[in-house]
Amino acid sequence: MKEVNMAVPMSLGALLQSDVQEDGAYRDDGLCVVGIFGKSSLQPGPLKESLINSLADKHIFSLFDGPQDGDTADSHIQALYHQETRVLYLLLSSVCDSRQLLRACQSLSAGAGHSDAHDFWKGLDRQHCLHLLYMFSVCHVLLLVHPSQTFDVTYDRLFRALDALRQKVLPLIRAAIKDCPVSKEWKVNCRPCPPRLLFVFQMTGSLKVSANGSESGGNPDKPKKHSPRRRLQHALEDQIYRIFRKSRVLTNQSSNCLFTVPANQAFVYVIPTADEDPVGSLLSQLRSNCILSDQDSTTSVSGPRRYQQMRRSARQSSCGRDSCSVSVGAQLVDCSLKEFLWQHVELVLTKKGFDDSVGRNPQPSHFELPTYSKWVQVASRLHQVLISNSDEEIAELASKVQSQLKVLEGFLDADTKFSENRCQKALPLAHSAYQSNLPHNYTTTVHKNQLAQALRVYSQHARGVAFQRYALQLHEDCYKFWSNGHQLCEERSLTDQHCVHKFHLLPQPGEKPDMDHNPPILNHNSRGRSTSSCNCGRKQAPREDPFDLQAANYDFYQMLEEKCCGKLERTEFPVFQPSTPDPAPASNQAQRLPCEASGSGEAERLKDPSTVQSHTPGDTSLSLALSLGQSTDSLGAYGDGDGSETQVQQKRPSLVDRQPSTVEYLPGMMHSACPKGLLPKFSSWSLVKLGPAKSYNCHSGLEHPGFLPGSSFLLPWDLVIRSRSEEDTGLTEPLDGGTSSWPVPNKTLVGKRGSTGGLGRSRRRDDMARAFVGFEYEDSRGRRFISAGPDKIVKVLGPGGAKDPATRVLNTDMPLYIPSPSQGRGLKPHYAQLARLFIVVPDAPLEVTLNPQVQPGPPPCPIFHPEQADIVLPPDGLWVLRFPYSYATDRGPCYPPKENQPLNNYKVLRGILKATTANPPPQ
Repeated sequence: MKEVNMAVPMSLGALLQSDVQEDGAYRDDGLCVVGIFGKSSLQPGPLKESLINSLADKHIFSLFDGPQDGDTADSHIQALYHQETRVLYLLLSSVCDSRQLLRACQSLSAGAGHSDAHDFWKGLDRQHCLHLLYMFSVCHVLLLVHPSQTFDVTYDRLFRALDALRQKVLPLIRAAIKDCPVSKEWKVNCRPCPPRLLFVFQMTGSLKVSANGSESGGNPDKPKKHSPRRRLQHALEDQIYRIFRKSRVLTNQSSNCLFTVPANQAFVYVIPTADEDPVGSLLSQLRSNCILSDQDSTTSVSGPRRYQQMRRSARQSSCGRDSCSVSVGAQLVDCSLKEFLWQHVELVLTKKGFDDSVGRNPQPSHFELPTYSKWVQVASRLHQVLISNSDEEIAELASKVQSQLKVLEGFLDADTKFSENRCQKALPLAHSAYQSNLPHNYTTTVHKNQLAQALRVYSQHARGVAFQRYALQLHEDCYKFWSNGHQLCEERSLTDQHCVHKFHLLPQPGEKPDMDHNPPILNHNSRGRSTSSCNCGRKQAPREDPFDLQAANYDFYQMLEEKCCGKLERTEFPVFQPSTPDPAPASNQAQRLPCEASGSGEAERLKDPSTVQSHTPGDTSLSLALSLGQSTDSLGAYGDGDGSETQVQQKRPSLVDRQPSTVEYLPGMMHSACPKGLLPKFSSWSLVKLGPAKSYNCHSGLEHPGFLPGSSFLLPWDLVIRSRSEEDTGLTEPLDGGTSSWPVPNKTLVGKRGSTGGLGRSRRRDDMARAFVGFEYEDSRGRRFISAGPDKIVKVLGPGGAKDPATRVLNTDMPLYIPSPSQGRGLKPHYAQLARLFIVVPDAPLEVTLNPQVQPGPPPCPIFHPEQADIVLPPDGLWVLRFPYSYATDRGPCYPPKENQPLNNYKVLRGILKATTANPPPQ
């Protein structure tokens, strides 16, 4: 580079990488490195840059422009090399400066949380510590700049942290500089000498002193020997030295300390405030120069020679009491900042070194004055290890240095240390709150409630940035406690009761329960037991609370059939018949119905035999016979119609007539929302015949166990059967007891003699048939009764049977659950569930059609029905329809009602029975 007296400032990394061509006159001279760091105030001009300008007597740093090249939001070092004076200035900037602090605040995201922001600032602090450690390792003299006249005691904690960090990384630094051409003492101690630390304070406007010295003991005419600023410097020196000695930052042996302070030289300088009277300040400077010229006739020089001249003059006037001031009358004149600094720099350039050890046996400290080239080699290696981390050869050393930064946490991050101590004390309180009043095994709901209580207790005591981290630890601890043998089985029975076992596995087919297995292999059990009757209702047995739909609606009744009703005549409902060894349940997606497709495309698909015969999963195609309308069931409803109706039936076949799948089964029960063409693996309904119609005695009622006294009588259902002539043969009319069973007004009825008669004569020629109907309810304790209406129980005390007609229960929606008439002593109400429907069909020309439809919950709960709709009950029989014990779809069970739920949402829809006149057999 071009030979100039003062180089331009640049970043330290750029200086170390550049090839500086030194002047031959200074190439072999030693180099003094001066580091400047500290804080700046919110004033427009930064303090540290202005100090460099005053020390160099030149405007080098721009005080009001933007940041220099190479600036980042984190700490950085600017270098300024002055070859003539052999001084290299290193200026450290960090977030302690207002300009860098503003940039760091802008880079911090607005949505960052408290913990993230804290980590961001502490990361900048750790970077600042590494830069400071670097400067303490390469500098001879360090200037700590502070924007006020009071000492910041946080530097004590910072220097102790740096000392601890230096001791940790000292072996790593030795390994980095072991090949550098420096002395052995430098390689062992990893620095050219124990650096001397000087303090520069700036006097603020809050400290005012009078010009006449009126504060000197009440005698204004007697001036003080030292100026107020000089006395402030002495007081600060005493305070700083006492603080650092108490905290053992400074010890007797300077070679073991992070830095040293001189024992008999000034190490504190206070920059005075700008004088409000510029003319007066100029006159005072002129006066001081004239006094100096009168005392020494030699020509005034600048730099070190002027400092020596002032020092000799001051020694003559003050007998050596003050080395940095000259006398004006009886008061000493303060020296400038450059003169204050140069007395320490001169000791370095003259190779005298610093002898700052104190005590009885002070040990001399090592000192080395390197050339610029030697210093650059050491500084480059340390820069790569501590700051840049760019060299691959020493990347391992740099990573190890970063791992040692945890020693700074105890010194610098006092907030986190306090927060961690506080949160650690709050954790046992939160754990106690979680475990209070807990059963040995409990569910997820109880776990969440207890965890919320523990978090409330934790938030009352925990504070600081570690709050979130220890809150997550509380979550993990509570979950581990719960899952370690305290987790209750989450399975609920079909009656909405929890399994009482702890978390366990279900036994596989053929596997036995094993309590010693981890987790244990057990069947679900809620410890709930109830009493239920068999399909026909003639035998009762206790049953466990079911967790499976097959156990609830099929297995229990199959077990009782072997003892009671296995030989009775029954109606078999269609169930799934597999064609493959491993059938699969149908998916939850509803299958596409034929009526949803386009007309032309669907017609073509139905005509294709290859498509019709398909039995792939999810296929909604029909068989060839059904698609053409050739089934007897599909033609029965249209047998007497014309050809046009037949064509309509061929184009749009009934959904009921579709062939069910043989590879997919319905996972739940048959209901209105399930896909068509699927059947369950078992039927949840049962329809059996107890015997002929005369097996029921209307005077004694049903002789089944468990009925309440007088409540086992079926309700009479009178059906009118009109006498018919030959031309009326084959016509059918509903005879369900409604108005349609009576003659239409203004219509004459044909009698046996062929004459017409009035209403009375026609009724005398009508026949009556009596059927019996009974809706039986059963509670969990096996108490049974017949209902005479939605809110009435059959109660027959004398002979004659029940008097209430069955039309009321047939023409209204009957409830699925009603309060049991025999409530227990507990507060929880007991409900009786509709269990069976008894139908006595007389020996008469009647066709009784059974079509049960149950809605076991509020909308949008689907409507459940048997696998076969419109079941025709033949005459002369006592039939029993057993309703399912539980209702469930492929999405889950429909639980019984709670205490606060209305019962009118759980019902059996009206129209369950319809009676019509049957066609008589041909003569």
